[in-house]
Amino acid sequence: MRVVHRRPATVRCLTALTLGMLALTGCSTDDGPAAATASGTSAAPAPSPDGTAPSTAPTGTAPTGTAPTGTAPSGTKPIGTGARWAGTKQFVQIDDARTADGRTYLSVRPAQKKPHPQFEAWVIVPGEGPYTEVSMTEDAQVLLSVPLGDAKHPASYAQADFVGRLTARPSSDRALLGYDLSFDGEGRVTRVQSLYTP
Repeated sequence: MRVVHRRPATVRCLTALTLGMLALTGCSTDDGPAAATASGTSAAPAPSPDGTAPSTAPTGTAPTGTAPTGTAPSGTKPIGTGARWAGTKQFVQIDDARTADGRTYLSVRPAQKKPHPQFEAWVIVPGEGPYTEVSMTEDAQVLLSVPLGDAKHPASYAQADFVGRLTARPSSDRALLGYDLSFDGEGRVTRVQSLYTP
């Protein structure tokens, strides 16, 4: 003889009621301040353009590292916005560099790198969107290889040399170059290394 145990109708009704209430709490029609604040944000991290660090930027806002603070020359985002990259390594393009108040500033944008199919070198896949200005620490290490440096293998250069070599190149050439950057805990660049690009 087989005995079948069935849940009482009350338990089924309570389960259905609970699930219904849970579903309705996510569909609130409250238009108060909390709803207005949450309406344009998304808590789920999205991968950054270079695939290295997730972004939790609100929907409809500027990409990672471009929140406005401070002032900067036209065509770049403000100084200090690299704080979103604090403690990370990023692969970027550098559009411009300058020195002011004894500090070096770089206009950067995330990009991607792929191994060259025929040579021992890299192919740079340009990023999209605006450039962000970040500062370098006073003792930041600069390692350059061809075409900015003098040899295929990276060698150490002064920050002033780097700025001079980069700004001497036409902007069309700069779009073909890529750099690995390391950031400290405050979002300042501590190391710049250019990739060998034949």
